[in-house]
Amino acid sequence: MLKTCCRPRPRTFASRLDSRIESTRLARHLFRAYLSALPSGDRYSDVAELLLGELFANAVQHSDAPDDRRIEIRFALVNSRLRLEVHDAGSGRPSLHTAAPDDEHGRGLFLVNELAERWGCADRPGGIGKYVWVLVTPTPAPVLVTA
Repeated sequence: MLKTCCRPRPRTFASRLDSRIESTRLARHLFRAYLSALPSGDRYSDVAELLLGELFANAVQHSDAPDDRRIEIRFALVNSRLRLEVHDAGSGRPSLHTAAPDDEHGRGLFLVNELAERWGCADRPGGIGKYVWVLVTPTPAPVLVTA
């Protein structure tokens, strides 16, 4: 008799994009396509797309890696949490700080910290650089009211 595992495998996606600020738009496009294939993907879309854009833009702007290095994005749905990862070959680590009211930049990681369930940074296994990850919880399903 054939036995199957009762635990679903996470649905994952990975892609490497050019380390250019213009690639942020492509990362978001790929992310929306990924979510459209998930039964409840729309429950993650607003917050997760914003966080992905912030993490990708930070990887482009703050990485000390050579310009020809690509940035890898990964998405996975694990136990109702959406995990986003942005990998780059840079050596710097993100740090949370408070931007002054008149600063034009410096609020991206603040948004990540406020909107993600959890986030962190780790060394890339078997390679140079790091990856920044976030966990995003789904927004509650709308309640249908019947009269």
